[in-house]
Amino acid sequence: MFKIFFLGMAALGAAGCVSAPRLPPVNLQQPGWTVHEGQAVWTKKRGAMGVAGEILLATRTDGRTFVQFSKTPFPLLTAQSTPTSWQVEVPAQNRRYAGRGRPPGRLIFLWLARVLEGEAPPKGWSWHSDQQGWRLENPRTGEQIEGYFSP
Repeated sequence: MFKIFFLGMAALGAAGCVSAPRLPPVNLQQPGWTVHEGQAVWTKKRGAMGVAGEILLATRTDGRTFVQFSKTPFPLLTAQSTPTSWQVEVPAQNRRYAGRGRPPGRLIFLWLARVLEGEAPPKGWSWHSDQQGWRLENPRTGEQIEGYFSP
């Protein structure tokens, strides 16, 4: 299960430049953050076992976003973006991927906040939301994040 997760994260190496400037740590206690917490299952590809965990998603009106997917007590992935840059960290691998501009479509954790706020998903991805939860899915590859946020 974790092997699939880490192999998927290795594919992110081509997604951005590791030398991009590190984004500052996020302090969700600062005014202006809207925080959502819940549960999610991330499935990297069709037929793979999904990884279940806790998801924390936070947004600000200035365009910053923060997403953490964790399996208590360990963060599996932390992603954040600003209007001009993005960053994904995988603590278990001691890896960081970063870039400028809009995040690549395959870095789906960086798109979750955008899609929840009404932006169209990246090309090749579909979005479904109802009272039970939400799902962001790539029908071609089978990769998906499915979950819900606590009220």
